[in-house]
Amino acid sequence: MLPRLGRLKVHESTRRLARRVEAGTARIMSATVRRDGRRWHVAFTVEVDRAQRAVTRPGSVIGVDVGITHLAVLSTGEPVPNPRHLAGARGRLRTLGRTLSRRQGPDRRTGRRPSNRWQRASARLGRAHARVARLRRDGLHKLTTRLTREHGTVVAEDLHVAGMLANRGLARHITDAGFAELRRQLAYKTGWNGGRLLVADRWYPSSKTCSGCGTAKTKLALSEREYHCAACGLVIDRDHNAARNLAALAAGYDTAGSGPVAARGPTRRPPYAGRWPRSVNPARHPPVRPGPSHRKAGPPTACSLEHTER
Repeated sequence: MLPRLGRLKVHESTRRLARRVEAGTARIMSATVRRDGRRWHVAFTVEVDRAQRAVTRPGSVIGVDVGITHLAVLSTGEPVPNPRHLAGARGRLRTLGRTLSRRQGPDRRTGRRPSNRWQRASARLGRAHARVARLRRDGLHKLTTRLTREHGTVVAEDLHVAGMLANRGLARHITDAGFAELRRQLAYKTGWNGGRLLVADRWYPSSKTCSGCGTAKTKLALSEREYHCAACGLVIDRDHNAARNLAALAAGYDTAGSGPVAARGPTRRPPYAGRWPRSVNPARHPPVRPGPSHRKAGPPTACSLEHTER
């Protein structure tokens, strides 16, 4: 029963929720009704006395490296394929968008109402977009549920997704993969299943570091899909190498007790100019000494320092 709407017929069974409410182990806080394409959905915010769950393998550690070629590569070597739902539906979306553009749509300036054909074409385009979103959400839920139920510790990266979207050639593929949604689901599902989520530092060089000997490369092009270590001779897939390095951070977390000790990388400038890591050659990267402009504008920010490095 919803206020002002009364009793509604739903497609999915609500008996489990009704039994919890009657037993007093759940309390409905609010309900949100929304329309997704042609379908109506109601989402209940429920306060539940959830029983403590236990993962299948509490001592297992899994590293998750997300990407575009594969949606995720696990530290066990298992690649999770990227379904690319948006790329597969682009042809139909383009056709529906062109059909919609040829219909007489609404005009706020003149008060013109849309035609019936425009409304039908708009509904078809909306249903196509909703289908892509549902397929993407279903795949992410299945992956995150499997990882959080089987492994006691999940290690992921702290990706700067907003900065990655600045790449015009990869922005559409990044949004189609859903990196942020994957991280969000891992965060709350690990708590549900009694596990933990460790987040590596944003500047931790997981792809540049050799998972065998720990030697870090100065540069690693995005086109290099295999990691070749000059020190120990290890040849491994780039994403698998990064996932293994992420899984190794859990040992540092257990030892230190204050989170994964993730370095910022050899080419990361310190918070204030004048000091450099030992691995950086001062001749190639001379320190910037504070001058009159620094005294007026204050200490350089992280954004200005990154711009100077480029």
